[in-house]
Amino acid sequence: MESQKATQADVPSCETPLVHLDNVRQVQPEVLETEKAQRMAAFFGALSDPHRLKLLSALARQELCVCDLAAAVKMGESAVSHQLRVLRSHGLVKYRRQGRNVCYSLADGHIATLYKEVAEHLDE
Repeated sequence: MESQKATQADVPSCETPLVHLDNVRQVQPEVLETEKAQRMAAFFGALSDPHRLKLLSALARQELCVCDLAAAVKMGESAVSHQLRVLRSHGLVKYRRQGRNVCYSLADGHIATLYKEVAEHLDE
């Protein structure tokens, strides 16, 4: 399989190194601080696993208990619980106890919106 690294010819760049200071000054205040960029990278890292995305796709439809989630995504309950722990530690899902069951849902509307926007983007 070919390497997916881009060669220099694949990435267009400026032929003459000339910094446009007005543009830099306009953008620079909006550039992420390193600490926030690291937090965002960790957040997106939590979304980088296909199993976790499958769980999010189910939870984007409705709240589900661990047993139902496992059946819906065709994974073992132990594996689902592990992935849910990762998602919960990044604030992507929340849970509540209902008798002997634990029901999970997306943490808030932002997560649902993010999931739906990415899914729609990929369907274009």
